[in-house]
Amino acid sequence: MSGIFSFKQFEVDQTGCAMKINTDGVLLGALADADNPKTVLDIGAGTGVIALMLAQRFANACVDAVEIDKQAALTAGRNFVNSPFAGRLNIYPVGFEQFFEQYPEKKYDLIVSNPPFYVNSLKSPQKDKQIAKHADMIFFETLIRNISGHLSPTGIFCLILPTDTAGLVKKTATAASLFVTKQVDVLSYSSSEPHREILSLSFEKRAAEGRQFVIYHGLQVYSDEYADALKEFFTIF
Repeated sequence: MSGIFSFKQFEVDQTGCAMKINTDGVLLGALADADNPKTVLDIGAGTGVIALMLAQRFANACVDAVEIDKQAALTAGRNFVNSPFAGRLNIYPVGFEQFFEQYPEKKYDLIVSNPPFYVNSLKSPQKDKQIAKHADMIFFETLIRNISGHLSPTGIFCLILPTDTAGLVKKTATAASLFVTKQVDVLSYSSSEPHREILSLSFEKRAAEGRQFVIYHGLQVYSDEYADALKEFFTIF
């Protein structure tokens, strides 16, 4: 079936969903990190692929996922139920603000998001893609404010962003007492400029660790580090 994406340990049905599985999502699922998290939250879960990857990586974690698009949430729920990690995955078909209002007591060791990121840019004429990919700084201010209230004291908030948006988000995070502890600059090729940043934020203020991550070694040839990061998930490795 064309709508099914098969991973080594689970499948993702993305039929009818606006935002398909993409490089940003799988990189976040593979590289987001925390020290043996017991509670994980995926904000903007889409088809659920990131939540599923995190459930595979962290065998002791309960993974909650929120998705405001009702069709995508239904799809994610089916993908969760059909996975080997069904007992540790929960989908909530609401926006993150409503979720935190409903569950004010919840705290997480790891929160991840592959958020809408076209800040102050022309909105997509397709409404579903507009919801999925467009946001302004008010969105990020609201997101980070909510995150800061629901991270455990040693928790990590990890997100992937275009480089220009990342700079604005870092300033917003600092105002909410969240600081960059790790930064991964993502490049298509070793000779390219970074086009994405994977940021890890926490309440700990210290010098940030930084590194580069190259996706391709050559034309349509994945790099060794990309293969190593995804080898537990992709059937091609």
